[in-house]
Amino acid sequence: MALTERQPQPEKKAPRGRPMSGKAVVMLCATSFFVGLLLSGRMALLAPPSSETSTGHGSGIALFADECDQSRRLDEGKPNDIMKEVSRTHQAIQSLDKSVSSLEMELAVERAKQNGGLGVSLPSRGRLPKAFVVVGINTAFSSKRRQDSLRDTWVPRGERLRRLEKDKGVVVRFVIGHSATPGGALDRAVDAEAAATGDFLRLADHVEGYHELSAKTRAYFAAAVATWDAEFYVKVDDDVHVNLGMLAARLAKYRDRPRVYVGCMKSGPVLSQKGVKYYEPEYWKFGDEGNKYFRHATGQIYAVSRDLASYISINQPILHRFANEDVSLGAWLIGLEVEHVDDRSLCCATPPDCEWKKQAGNVCAASFDWSCSGICKSVDRMRAIHSACGEGDGAVWSAAAAI
Repeated sequence: MALTERQPQPEKKAPRGRPMSGKAVVMLCATSFFVGLLLSGRMALLAPPSSETSTGHGSGIALFADECDQSRRLDEGKPNDIMKEVSRTHQAIQSLDKSVSSLEMELAVERAKQNGGLGVSLPSRGRLPKAFVVVGINTAFSSKRRQDSLRDTWVPRGERLRRLEKDKGVVVRFVIGHSATPGGALDRAVDAEAAATGDFLRLADHVEGYHELSAKTRAYFAAAVATWDAEFYVKVDDDVHVNLGMLAARLAKYRDRPRVYVGCMKSGPVLSQKGVKYYEPEYWKFGDEGNKYFRHATGQIYAVSRDLASYISINQPILHRFANEDVSLGAWLIGLEVEHVDDRSLCCATPPDCEWKKQAGNVCAASFDWSCSGICKSVDRMRAIHSACGEGDGAVWSAAAAI
């Protein structure tokens, strides 16, 4: 045999170990069993979820597909259905906008209370009587006959006044402050009349005067907001004819809007010549000579929503007063997110204008003469105008403004 041929070597056997005891075998089996359970459970956790319970991409795709199907069905629907969807969405947005605005104003009220309220104390709305609209009639100590002419026509008396407030949410009050001599004969006469009629709102901190109308407007809104929780607050002069039912119906159109300023909008010239009626001493603030005022509601009658009245109430000590009351109100609101509503129903002329419109089915909410900034000789003419242009005694009771 060749020397290079390797001879087979005998196998070396491993030395036999000591046999395992029975107890060790049982422990090994038990350990293997529990390790198997743990591994099988972990694998179940790592396994992908079924398509029915998935919350990952699969469900996102399914949700996206459902939205696409819904959009396709909407697109394939009739145009009327689409317009209804758009209208409902628009109404929902308006309602949400009003809710947000109300919350913002409530927050502003609370902040004002915490900071001293700029000298204004506002009660909680939860404790105030609810109303749809508060109609404040601007009057004076010398206007007793005007007040009576309104009570004889469009302002309810006694129990009818209270029923109107309770059943329809329409509050009507003559608004007046105090005389330069508090507690004098003028104040005592108004106090006695207020006790008898129940239709006055006294402004505790306001002294009456023709050149104080802007201050009176601020004081009125503050007093009204502190007395009633209303959706709208109206100011009207005591020589204007008003149809309360039509006024409530017109305002009801705007109740879903958060900040509205409703009136007969105008933009007259800024009068810089001293001595003329409606002279504006601060004319230079409105630009060069010959400029016009910004758009604002004429002073005979206008309405503001709750949030705007609350804003005026909270900030009244720092709201600047111009010579003309209607300009002052417009200035307070011009820099805010406010919707200006030009409602021509609030500025009809006296007969034959308002009479023709009534015959055509377009009853006016308010009527007056532009030449007199109210009804000329209103005490003598109010009854005739009410007869020609009035909406009828039952109209206000069937108005859609009940709350």
